[in-house]
Amino acid sequence: MVRAARTVIVKSVKLSRKVFRVFVELEGMYRNMLEQLTLYASRNIIKSFTSLKTQKYRELRSIYPHLPSHYAYTACQDVATRIKSFYRNKIRKLTEDIVDELQEYLGYNIKELCEGERKHLYRTAYKIAKQQIEYEMRDGVARPCVKRISIWLDDHLWKLNGLTSIRIATHKGWVAVEFGPHKQYWRYVNRGWRLASEVKIKLDKRNRQLIIYLTFVKEVEEYKPRGYLSVDVNENNVTMLVSGVAYLFETNIEKLVLGYYYRRKKIQERYDELYGVKSRVKRKVLKKLKERKKKQDIRWKIASIIVRVAYEKRYAIVLEELGERSANSMIKRIKDKQLRHRIFQASFRGIQKVIEEKAKEYGIPVIRVNPKNTSIICPIHNAPINYNNGSRIGKCSKGGEIWHRDVVACWNLLLKALWGNGSNAPNPVGHTLLDVSPIPLGTKATHDPITLPKGLWARWKSLPQTRFVTILNKMKR
Repeated sequence: MVRAARTVIVKSVKLSRKVFRVFVELEGMYRNMLEQLTLYASRNIIKSFTSLKTQKYRELRSIYPHLPSHYAYTACQDVATRIKSFYRNKIRKLTEDIVDELQEYLGYNIKELCEGERKHLYRTAYKIAKQQIEYEMRDGVARPCVKRISIWLDDHLWKLNGLTSIRIATHKGWVAVEFGPHKQYWRYVNRGWRLASEVKIKLDKRNRQLIIYLTFVKEVEEYKPRGYLSVDVNENNVTMLVSGVAYLFETNIEKLVLGYYYRRKKIQERYDELYGVKSRVKRKVLKKLKERKKKQDIRWKIASIIVRVAYEKRYAIVLEELGERSANSMIKRIKDKQLRHRIFQASFRGIQKVIEEKAKEYGIPVIRVNPKNTSIICPIHNAPINYNNGSRIGKCSKGGEIWHRDVVACWNLLLKALWGNGSNAPNPVGHTLLDVSPIPLGTKATHDPITLPKGLWARWKSLPQTRFVTILNKMKR
C-alpha cells in the first residue's frame, strides 16, 4: 500500500473582531511556547517529540492552565520538527565545507579516491561537523529562530462541522469557523480522499481571516506493471518513451529562468539606487514575480500527462537516480555564473518528485536506475556516440546509427530497468518502433522523438490527440 497526501489551502470568511481577537491571543500563547521549547531543545539537543513532551509538558500546563492540553503536544511536535531539520541541514552544509577545504588543502579531487577512502573521508568530516554543531547549540550560538507561526491542531483540537465549516478548541472554548470551499477542495472530497487528523492554521491579520491547511490522504495498492515507461528530464524538455515511441515535451525552462533573472537584476539595480539595498519597496516588487508558480504549473501538467499514460497502459515509470545535491555535482567544473544559475533553477529533482507524488495517487510503481552514461552510449552496440559542436544529434562510433541524445537516454533507462528486473536481456516485443527496420532498434532511420511544443501539451489534451495535431502542423508546413 502506498499513502498519498495532498494539502489543500482554504480561507475562512471574514471573522468578527471579537472572534478574531481570540485567535490572536491563541497565536501569542502558541508563539511563547514555541520560543521556550526551541531554546530548551536546542541547548539540550533534543530531537525527539516524546522526550521533549516528557520533560516540558507539566511545565507548559502550569504556565498555560486555561489552554487545551493538546496544544502542549502539538507545540512539542512543531519544535521537534524544527530542531531536527535545523540540525540535519547544519551538519550537511558543514560537512560539505570541510570536504571542500580538505580538497583545496591536499590539492586533489576526492573523486580520484577509491570508494572506501571516499566514504571514510566523508564519515570523518561528518563526525567533525556533528561535534562542532553540538558545541554551538549547547553554547546557544546556533539555534533555529521562530519567525513564521502556523498553529498545529491534532484531532482533539479541531472537528469538521459539515463540509464547509470547522470547530477549533481555544482558551475561550470551541469556536466555529466557516470557510469558502473551491474547486480543488471539492475534487478531493468527491474522489474518495479522506481528511487527515492534523490541520494547520495561520492568521491573515490584514483581512481578519484564517488560512486553513487541510490534508487529504489516500491509500492505494501498487499494481504489477505490464511494461515500463522511461522518463528523461533535461533543462528545456522532458522526454518520455512509450512502447518504443519517444515524446519530447518542450518546457523552455532556460528562457523562463533567464527572463526572470534579468528582470530581478533590473529591479535590484533600480530600487537599490533609489531606496537602498534593504528597502521594503523592492521586496514588495520582487514578491509579485511568478517564476515559482510558472515552474510548478509546468511540473504538475507534465507529471499529469506521464502518469495518465502510464496508468492507462499499466506501466511502471522509470526515472534517473539523482542525488540529493545533484546540481552541485553538475556545476563543479562550470565557471560561467549564468549557466550555474540555470542548472540550479532547472530543478531536475523537482520534476521527478512531482511525478512520484502524482504516481502515488494511482498506485503506479516508480523505478530508479543509475543514469551514468545513459545519453552517450549506443543501446545497440554499447559503443560511444559522437556529438559535434554541442549538437543533440549524434552518431554511433561503431554501427553508424543517428541518435537523438534524449531518445538514447530514454532507451538506456528502459534497458537498465529491464535488466534490473531479473531478465538477462531486454525484451523489445510489443514495442512500436520508430524506424523502418524489422529488427528492434534497427539502423535504417534516424531515431527522432515526436516534439510537442509547450502550447500543445499545456492545454491538457490527451497524448494521441496531441500527437495527431503535431503531425497535421508538420504537414501544413
